[in-house]
Amino acid sequence: MRLLNELTPEEFRRRLNDGDMPLRIGPYVYSLQSDLPIVAAGIQTLYRDFRLAGPDDFVDYNVALMRGRGLQRLRGESEFLFDGKNPFEKIPVGQAYAFLEWGMNWCVSLHTNEFLKLHAAVVSRGDSAVIMPGVPGAGKSTLCAALGLSGWRILSDEHAMIPPGTTEVVPLCRPVSLKNESIEVIKSFSPEAVLGPVSTETHKGVVSHMKADIEPGSHDTNHLQAKAMIFPRYARDEEQQLTRRRKTDSFILAAYHSFNYSLLCETGFTAMKTLIDSIDCYDLVYHDLDWAIYAMDQVPNLPGRQ
Repeated sequence: MRLLNELTPEEFRRRLNDGDMPLRIGPYVYSLQSDLPIVAAGIQTLYRDFRLAGPDDFVDYNVALMRGRGLQRLRGESEFLFDGKNPFEKIPVGQAYAFLEWGMNWCVSLHTNEFLKLHAAVVSRGDSAVIMPGVPGAGKSTLCAALGLSGWRILSDEHAMIPPGTTEVVPLCRPVSLKNESIEVIKSFSPEAVLGPVSTETHKGVVSHMKADIEPGSHDTNHLQAKAMIFPRYARDEEQQLTRRRKTDSFILAAYHSFNYSLLCETGFTAMKTLIDSIDCYDLVYHDLDWAIYAMDQVPNLPGRQ
């Protein structure tokens, strides 16, 4: 199978425009299509080391970000398509790349229920994974990006996918979404960070995505064992600390952060109980990324502690 970066520029543009861009992303194949230069630039920057699926491989998600037609084009609008249909309102072209990433997240959030899914970043060291649930603005994506730039492997910025009855996590490595001040924070944290297009005036403010497949094993699809769940929270004026969290409280909060806990009914309850019973849970309050990474290094049961 070829890597995306092995395509010539002409072949890349043609295939993307024609909807012949099937990328292997974790356990899924996304077929991408776009006629927008900003989207093409983002895909070339952030997915260049992903593998193209073969012609006989099953496509899980057909997604497109296309120019609007007629008056929509004159207004500078574009549209996100899923299986040829538009489930959302029209999108300003300047926000198109951010919306492509959000739409790809939406595909998994809404349509994939063979796993218990948590809204969480997931990172790993060796074969041990750490699940980091968080509400928007909690700082999970910023911490996830910094960990990825510090030798940790990024498994996901958005979805922790756990096969029911196990404590395994399924890798789904895609770019990390950075918003507003976090963009400059990560640029200052490491000049090695590779960022995609900047989308302004979105409903989340200014958004840019960081290339997440940094470690050599980033595209390995083997499941990893979850060893800890950490609830990160950025707090500028609070004391930085890593503290144990009660498992009963962690269960309730993890269920709150799940996309499909209620939908799975008894299976969801049992899957969450199996997970929480088997791992340690912590709260992490931080305002300094170097300190937060040091604190992560102190979590028991992870290889390579400092």
